[in-house]
Amino acid sequence: MSAKEDRPLLLGALVLMALAALMLHLRIHPFLAPDKVHPGEVIFRGAYVTASLFPLMDLILVTTLFCARRTAVYGYLLNGLIVIYGTVLMSHFMIAKLGAAGAPLMDWLLWKSTLPDIALAWADFLVGALLYRSWVRGD
Repeated sequence: MSAKEDRPLLLGALVLMALAALMLHLRIHPFLAPDKVHPGEVIFRGAYVTASLFPLMDLILVTTLFCARRTAVYGYLLNGLIVIYGTVLMSHFMIAKLGAAGAPLMDWLLWKSTLPDIALAWADFLVGALLYRSWVRGD
């Protein structure tokens, strides 16, 4: 297949991974949560907004930028920045949480780890890199 024929598949993979990341962040860090003190009311947690903002930017802005040859380089750059920022933040919070608790190795690797989330972010970046290369080749 040519690069031009691969673009829709790569763009679809990029959208699905960004959507999965957004859904994970909304589930893990809900910025609108039910109030336990006042049932029926909702609490706004401003600290969790940025956790959902980056996957939302990935889903909307990065995908839009990758749709055209002229803006694909900006999509590639923004995708890379989001992945690096997300890797640093998720690693930091995992180390801070598990290191302070003296967690066993299996918690670090599997049960309470953010390593699968970081792997999803880097897979998203690699798909974006392939999509960018398909635009650069230009066939």
